[in-house]
Amino acid sequence: MKTLSWRPVVIAAVLLAAFVYVLPTLDMLVEKKDAPTLWPRKQINLGLDLKGGMHLVLQVDSDKAVENTVDRALNELRAFVRKNNIRIKGLTRVATTTLAVEFGDQEDFSSARGLVVDEFRDYSSETKALEGRQVLHLTLKAEEIKRIKKLAFEKAVMKVRNRVDEYGAREPDIRPQGEDRIIVQLPGEIDPEKARKEIGRTGNLEFKLVNDDNDVREALKGQVPAGSELRYYRKDDPEMAGRPILLKRQTLLSGDYLSEARVQFDHQTGQPFVAIKFNPKGARIFATVTEENINKRLAIVLDGEVYSAPVIKDKIVGEGVISGNFTDESARSLALVLREAFPTPVKILYEKQVGPSLGKDSIQKGLSSMLIGGLVVLLFMAVYYRGAGIIADIALMLNIVLIGGGLAALNATLTLPGIAGIILTIGMAVDANVLIFERIREELRLGKTARAALDAGYERATLTILDANVTTLVAALVLFQFGSGPVKGFAVTLSLGVISSLFTALILSRTLFELFIAQRRVKTLSI
Repeated sequence: MKTLSWRPVVIAAVLLAAFVYVLPTLDMLVEKKDAPTLWPRKQINLGLDLKGGMHLVLQVDSDKAVENTVDRALNELRAFVRKNNIRIKGLTRVATTTLAVEFGDQEDFSSARGLVVDEFRDYSSETKALEGRQVLHLTLKAEEIKRIKKLAFEKAVMKVRNRVDEYGAREPDIRPQGEDRIIVQLPGEIDPEKARKEIGRTGNLEFKLVNDDNDVREALKGQVPAGSELRYYRKDDPEMAGRPILLKRQTLLSGDYLSEARVQFDHQTGQPFVAIKFNPKGARIFATVTEENINKRLAIVLDGEVYSAPVIKDKIVGEGVISGNFTDESARSLALVLREAFPTPVKILYEKQVGPSLGKDSIQKGLSSMLIGGLVVLLFMAVYYRGAGIIADIALMLNIVLIGGGLAALNATLTLPGIAGIILTIGMAVDANVLIFERIREELRLGKTARAALDAGYERATLTILDANVTTLVAALVLFQFGSGPVKGFAVTLSLGVISSLFTALILSRTLFELFIAQRRVKTLSI
């Protein structure tokens, strides 16, 4: 009995924990409640294929992140040459990742070049001749481009999570796919239009000068001036909706420097507006932009739509305002989007809605197949292995409880392939018991006592069982790590099933056998 001292305690603790975590889900299924009252409150999450909901695939435009970085570098370079009294004749972006600097004093070209190159170390430098003058070309390095794209994608994933949390979706599933795509699954009853509006908006904020030197009517005919672009006012603006406006292509300031966005109200009219605040670096850039462009119009562009284009009256330090006939709800929505703005444009590539009736049908079919398969296995074990088969059946039923408790405790999501993983686990659990029972039968045929045959059967079958199950567990972990969607759902239940099968086959069932032998002092086994 000394060998039994620790096993019953461990078994009782594990089973108690499993039952406690499974109870909220059982309470929900039996009483049809939305929120169980038993502690803890974690239920087994149902995936999109079981519960219904909305499936979105978002694509991140990482190239735009690189372009924005180069635009910011252009403004920083302009401020740098001004600060260091470096005379220049021209400063332009000649390619997506390349800046060109033409110095005003060719005699001091070498020293001025050294200052610029030393300051912008993320750019490779090359000197080119242009009509007898030396022009410095700065090109963003390949490793820096890769870093920017990776960082932009990681930030986009984080922003999507925050946006979904703000939206209030329950049990969302958000995961990256590849290098530029994000999978978003929102189980349950979802308002598709609201979800698309709140989650799909990128919040890409840009400040650009209005091109008042050219005629917008000519641009509408296709004659857009070089360095300019044609944009339109936002569609829900009651006064300016859909009107065209000609902007300078260069982005003077982006939402990357935004630190705060909040809704405020005009004291005189009561009209809501969105107050924005920049971080210290953004505040310096905004102050410089407004100081150098007094009496010019500065357009506020969000996700490609112009919200307003006010005239700059004076230098503005640190804060700005986005106005435009907002309602309370639209102002709050805009502030939310700006606070959780994506660092680069994100668009919805694919959208699918799954009805809850399909999920209910899938649950019924999956549970029916699991119930029928389980009953057949239980009946076979009880008939073929008699008393030992009943012990195996008890362990098998507890095995399913352990899997359910594990799903609830880990806050994992049960999918239709996950149900298939549970069914597969039932077969694997029985397989372990069959190996043990056949080994015990061999020992009994050799004339050993019940206790000796039991010990020898478990000891000699354990290594084989561990080898088979650990191999399966490794494969399941690989599927979980590199798989996605249905594959990952299958891997979760398979992994939990392998672990619980090892526990019930090698510890729980053996303890039941030994307790039965010790208490009844039996000399033969019903096997």
